[in-house]
Parts: sequence; structure tokens; C-alpha cells
Amino acid sequence: MDPVVIGLTFLAIFVVELPDKTFLATLVLATKYRPILVWIGVGLAFTVQTVVAVLLGHAVSFLPDDLVKAIAGVIFLVGAVILIREGRSHQAAEGSDVETKDVHGIRAVIASFLVLFAAEWGDLSQLLTISLVAKYEQPAAVFVGALAALLLVSGLAVVAGRGLQRFIKLHVLHYVGAAICLVLAALTAYELFS
Repeated sequence: MDPVVIGLTFLAIFVVELPDKTFLATLVLATKYRPILVWIGVGLAFTVQTVVAVLLGHAVSFLPDDLVKAIAGVIFLVGAVILIREGRSHQAAEGSDVETKDVHGIRAVIASFLVLFAAEWGDLSQLLTISLVAKYEQPAAVFVGALAALLLVSGLAVVAGRGLQRFIKLHVLHYVGAAICLVLAALTAYELFS
């Protein structure tokens, strides 16, 4: 496993996921249920989603190299546009709410799993994971980096979410994530046209 790929994946997924709706959903779930139960449920959902993304990315890696690079570049550009739009949206109006039922124990884990599992399908972090596996052809390294970032973000949401929001505005995180996507798109374009 290449530590550079792990680090790049971790950084890309971390900054994209931190201001994402799943961060907010995890934060809200942690106000309703015991935080550790939320983190377990969310972590299980992220694990399943990351496995699916890595498998899809590995399958994509069998396509011609130039096609994979072009698709990855487009996904990074689309990700940047999405993050900029979400940043503007959060800058204009703050607030997001997720309704949950009053449950405990395994039901809290299952509720957290289901909320995040449904929210992550086709999410930008999942698409970036697919692209990174296809680009670097290192599924294990991308899996480790992506899952570590997702677990850390969900842990931050559970433990320090409210405090973090006082110091860092969500729209700033969106813009940082967009900048990273643009850098990844530029690197991909450079590799494609060199």
C-alpha cells in the first residue's frame, strides 16, 4: 500500500465529507441517541459504502487508461462545482434537520446505519473513492484512506460537531473541498495530456 495514495485519499475524502449532509446527519443523530451507538451505526454504513465504491473503482480500472483519467477528471470537476454550490447555499442559509425516533441500543445503531447508508449512495465521497481507485489502481490504499477519513469525520460529528461549527463555517469547508477537487482535476488533466 502506497502511503501517498492513502494520504491523498484521506485528505480528499476528509475535506469533502466534513461539510457534507452526512456530517450534519451524524451530528443530529448524536443529539438524539448515545454518541457511541451513532458512531457504530454510521461507521458500519461507511464501511459498506466504501467497499462498494472500491469494488466499482477496481472494475472501472479495467477500462482504457485515458478514458478512466478523463472520467476521473470530470468527476473531480463536477465535485468542485457541487461543493461550491453547497458552500454558497450554506453561506446564504444555515440549518439542516433530520427527524429521528426515540430509540436506544441496537435500534439506535440500526437507525444511524440506515440514515447514513441511504444518504451516501451516489454521494461525492463515494464517487471520489471510485475515481481514486480507478486512477491509482490501489484499491486497498484507497479503502484505508477513505474509510479512515469517513470514520474520523463521523467521530468529529459525534464528539465535537457543535463546537467545530462555532470555529469553522461549513461554507469554508465546502470551498476548501472544491479547491482540492480542482487540484485533483488539474493533476488528472496534466497526466492525461502529457
